[in-house]
Amino acid sequence: MTPPNPPAPALALAGVRVVRDGRAILDGIDWTVGPGQRWVVLGPNGSGKTTLVRVASLYLHPSSGRVEVLGGVLGRVDVRRHRRRIGLVSAALTDMLRPEVPAVEVVMAAREAALETWWHTYGDDDRRRARALLARMGAEVVADRPFGTLSSGERQRVLLARSLWGEPGLVLLDEPAAGLDLGAREDLVARLAALAGDPATPPTVLVTHHVEEIPATFTHALLLRGGRVVGCGPVDRVLTAGALSSTFGLRLALDHRGGRYAARAV
Repeated sequence: MTPPNPPAPALALAGVRVVRDGRAILDGIDWTVGPGQRWVVLGPNGSGKTTLVRVASLYLHPSSGRVEVLGGVLGRVDVRRHRRRIGLVSAALTDMLRPEVPAVEVVMAAREAALETWWHTYGDDDRRRARALLARMGAEVVADRPFGTLSSGERQRVLLARSLWGEPGLVLLDEPAAGLDLGAREDLVARLAALAGDPATPPTVLVTHHVEEIPATFTHALLLRGGRVVGCGPVDRVLTAGALSSTFGLRLALDHRGGRYAARAV
């Protein structure tokens, strides 16, 4: 009896290299995100994390290498359609949204991977679905408020709701806790932990500078420094004091309690 084929990865990068002005921002990245996996990508400023997200979300073509996302190979698929299957939270996306757009429409526009709803036709079902996603993220009370009037924490909850539109096959979160105060950060981490613990949530990638922002339910870690991979694999094997010290170029101690991490210089 022929064994069934293993499920296809949500994301597969092979030999990915991005060069700008003669400098390799990413250099020889091999990385696979499999079904059900929740990855954290850690690294200092300038390590290539945001560039990696831009490649994975099909907004940037690498200088060389192969990029396969949800069964489609970059360069062979209509990226405008394919991006509809990718949930994305990023500072770049936040900056592109007009402050006047109501939060519920920020979520609805995800149906077409758009920034606003006036380019396409939406109905009552779309609005109800957007409100349900906002409710799931604890943001239903801001549904009708302009996005620009929301606090940083509220904006991130709205963008998380947007990222889950249409049952995406992959969710990419580029530093979603950046700029949040302690309370908002912990609220966000708890929501991400709940999402990651739900088997219905698609494969998820979280980019961060801080081990304190890693939800307890995340399964894998990718460590980057200078555009190269320092470590890659199950989080409990990869995330060690030695590997973290090599990643950040600083001798660090790493604590692990109750599924959460904390790091400090020694």
